[in-house]
Amino acid sequence: MKKNVIVSLADANYYPLLDELVDSIKKFKESENVAICILDAGLTSDQRQKLSNKVDEIKSAEWDIEVPGFKVRGKEWLKSQVSRAFLPKYFPNYEKYLWIDCDAWVNDWNCIELYFKACEDGKLGITQTIGPGYKITSKVNWLVGKLAIIKSQNFKHAVKSKIGYDKARKLAFAPHINIGVFSLEKNSKGWMSWQNNLSKTLKAGNIFGSEGLAINMSVYIDDLETEFLPLNCNWITSNLLPKFDETNNTFVEPFLPNYKIGIMHLAAGIWKDGADMRVNKDIKINVQTLNNKNILKSLRYNN
Repeated sequence: MKKNVIVSLADANYYPLLDELVDSIKKFKESENVAICILDAGLTSDQRQKLSNKVDEIKSAEWDIEVPGFKVRGKEWLKSQVSRAFLPKYFPNYEKYLWIDCDAWVNDWNCIELYFKACEDGKLGITQTIGPGYKITSKVNWLVGKLAIIKSQNFKHAVKSKIGYDKARKLAFAPHINIGVFSLEKNSKGWMSWQNNLSKTLKAGNIFGSEGLAINMSVYIDDLETEFLPLNCNWITSNLLPKFDETNNTFVEPFLPNYKIGIMHLAAGIWKDGADMRVNKDIKINVQTLNNKNILKSLRYNN
């Protein structure tokens, strides 16, 4: 019986990305001891059948927390903003859960092992979106004296979700946590904290981003014990492009010591001429090599 599981979710539009994620996992021999489970948020019957030959379980995603119908009509993929906080409900037979967004893929198995190690003793294993070269996600426009306008992803979402200005201020300049890749044990108290916060953020805020705000609340307000992993465990390409190591034929961090990218995450997309690489895998962009050459590369798996 497999004790650890990797979970992801997709609809029909993102099926090609999900299929690539699964293939990127299964290319490692170590994956034979890890289950792969999928939440279906609008796959076609043909897509679901093809996936069933590759993964251990497929379940239909639900609205685990009630949300107004007008907010989600025709947007089944938004279930990912809710259902990922309830993974033990969908797949109860595992001890450790690692979620990976379907627009990410695995480049180095060592990061998978780190996530399963990070969540021991009830801790949350996750990365922050802050590090050398990463785009700044918080800004301040000073008006006069001590008066300023705060612009931060956490603060904006917190205010819109009406969780209170005291909590919003606590989150304003906390390093943002990206929920696209995380790990938790089955019996971690983190699930309940996250679910409770998600119930609050969904009442008034947007569906999209609600789960991210909720997990930031769990960490920075509820003091959920967290193991912060290095950036290469969830490399967000829209924040900073990687470099390419031609000698070893792999993507690496752009700054010394150029650690190998563990999980490549195309969150927010990589855009060229108005088209998103997540939708069109033929798109290639200029990527710098370790030898300071510029080459045309896709950031998609095996492309």
